[in-house]
Amino acid sequence: MKRAVVVFSGGQDSTTCLIQALQQYDEVHCLTFDYGQRHRAEIEVARELAQSLGARAHKVLDVTLLNELAVSSLTRDSIPVPAWDPDASGLPSTFVPGRNILFLTLASIYAYQVEAEAVITGVCETDFSGYPDCRDEFVKALNHAVELGMARAVRFETPLMWLNKAETWALADYWQQLARVRNDTLTCYNGIKGDGCGECAACHLRANGLRDYQLNSAAVMQEMQHKTGLR
Repeated sequence: MKRAVVVFSGGQDSTTCLIQALQQYDEVHCLTFDYGQRHRAEIEVARELAQSLGARAHKVLDVTLLNELAVSSLTRDSIPVPAWDPDASGLPSTFVPGRNILFLTLASIYAYQVEAEAVITGVCETDFSGYPDCRDEFVKALNHAVELGMARAVRFETPLMWLNKAETWALADYWQQLARVRNDTLTCYNGIKGDGCGECAACHLRANGLRDYQLNSAAVMQEMQHKTGLR
């Protein structure tokens, strides 16, 4: 039996990864992290989606210790979420230092327990906000370290790594779940479900990607299939 663990936030990217994993694995476990994030609604959204999509199990793991250490506008109400700024430079205040290091390590331990062969995460290097822990180089390095530390093979899969946001929408549409991803996920940094606030960086990337896909659906779908090998 092929098993996978999906690092699951209930946002557009991780939900698209879950939808695909359910087609490719016999048993899929979702792991959501409660790190005292600013918008607690995402945990409930993740719970609802995992159940409705048919994940084998959904575990919410308490990692609030991260909140004590990581200062970010996603962990502190006192730090405002910045509006989209195409000219911004440096790491944005929404970066949570160490988040993916911790999440992927803990997901690997969970995968060990449930005898899963893969840990799936929706990180992406093509359309991202400059987060260093979303890079392919980082994921591969941590994967190697985890395998050495556990003396057991576990494969980190990053289905969206080289897809832009339009192509991520195309992937959801390929699996006939575009409407669900659009309406039922929570990606917005201001905690608004669906199309979100329309002002933060996450909403900007999401909306622009959807518009690009709607305007050029055939070409975008073809490019997504070329990158992913789906037919």
